Amino acid sequence: MVRHGTTPTTGKILPGRAPDLHLSAAGLAQAGEVAARIGHLTSQGQGTPVAVYASPLERTLETARPIARQLGLRVRSDRGLLECDFGTWTGAQLKVLAKKPEWAQVQRWPSGFRFPGGESFVEMQARITSTIARLVRLHPGEAIVVVSHADPIKAAVAAAAGTHLDLFQRLVISPCSVSALAYSEHGPLVLCVNATASLSGLVMS
Repeated sequence: MVRHGTTPTTGKILPGRAPDLHLSAAGLAQAGEVAARIGHLTSQGQGTPVAVYASPLERTLETARPIARQLGLRVRSDRGLLECDFGTWTGAQLKVLAKKPEWAQVQRWPSGFRFPGGESFVEMQARITSTIARLVRLHPGEAIVVVSHADPIKAAVAAAAGTHLDLFQRLVISPCSVSALAYSEHGPLVLCVNATASLSGLVMS
């Protein structure tokens, strides 16, 4: 799982599903770098991905395209990988949201919070985990790349690790970081989280 690259609003705005938000110059460079890292991983015989999926938002598609080119694949859009629906909070400044009394609940009791007019964290986690399960069924025994957003990736990693949703805010998912999960009949394994350097050590022991 790859988080999209940096945008002009990263760390400033809660963009959610708002359209027309593209990668910044730094984000485009990050996308190229993560594509090269994934390409190097496959050149080492550690499992060449057979598909690249992405959330349909511009910033995820722009991150996925260099990865797909590196692998000789096309990007497949999947709405199950979308960012959480932040409802009326979409587009708000983070420094303004941080002053709301509800912000403490977002950070400390996310399983009990629903964004006004939008999704709850519980619904978001159920959506991303069911999407991953569907993709796993489509690609048994194969490696795939999934390009999504910070909160859905955190929720997926937490579920794979057996960590309660109320603790998922303790995870950090940086722009264009890689988090790798392996699925088998025995359940999921977390191979790495928030990797931003070489993936050469990404093997199952």
